[in-house]
Amino acid sequence: MIRAVLWSVLGSSLMVSVARAQGSVTIAVLPFEDRGSYGQDKEVFRALEVGIPAMLGTELGKNPRVRIAERGRVEAALKAENLAPNAHVDAATAARVGTEAGARYAVTGNFADFYGKFRVDARVVDVGSGQIIKVVSNSAPELQDRAQVSRIMQDLAAKILTAAGLPAPGGSPDVRSQVPADAATQYSLGLLYEKEGERAKAAEHYQRALTAYPAYAEAREGMQRLR
Repeated sequence: MIRAVLWSVLGSSLMVSVARAQGSVTIAVLPFEDRGSYGQDKEVFRALEVGIPAMLGTELGKNPRVRIAERGRVEAALKAENLAPNAHVDAATAARVGTEAGARYAVTGNFADFYGKFRVDARVVDVGSGQIIKVVSNSAPELQDRAQVSRIMQDLAAKILTAAGLPAPGGSPDVRSQVPADAATQYSLGLLYEKEGERAKAAEHYQRALTAYPAYAEAREGMQRLR
């Protein structure tokens, strides 16, 4: 039993070392556009425009070969584009932002929440060519419930990695790592208010996210950024 565990640990370490030796791939995850959502406060949908890319970036970043472009660099590049709020980000714009952020791929897209039926479409853009190489979505009927937002992000991340020629995680996702929908919503609201400079409101929503899901590392990091 001990020998099996040791071999498992050594095997995992070897896989990470090989992946690192192969070089990392930087992915810039841009805001997602609300294409017409109903059933929750508009504030929540505004928050998901920044929450979805943050959650997606977390899932993509679990691959040892992936680096997520720094949020500050992405925001600065987006600001330079003078985009209107909730503006559509086309492939050419995504490529320019990705270039400024030092990324090989850029991911953007849109979402729609129609009274709990949740659909996300993500466009994977090759930064060098400025071309969309793949559009992925949570098209499976069993993955269109808002309550499964964490599982949806895991599914999309796996498809994006495949489109980028990177290995997607095998097997079924660990249910213990799936964030409850209410915690994800509060985390997204925290990100929105932090971005808008309303630190007290941001801290309140990050704390609500942690109350709903105490193991929420990203919400805890948000709290730390505000201190």
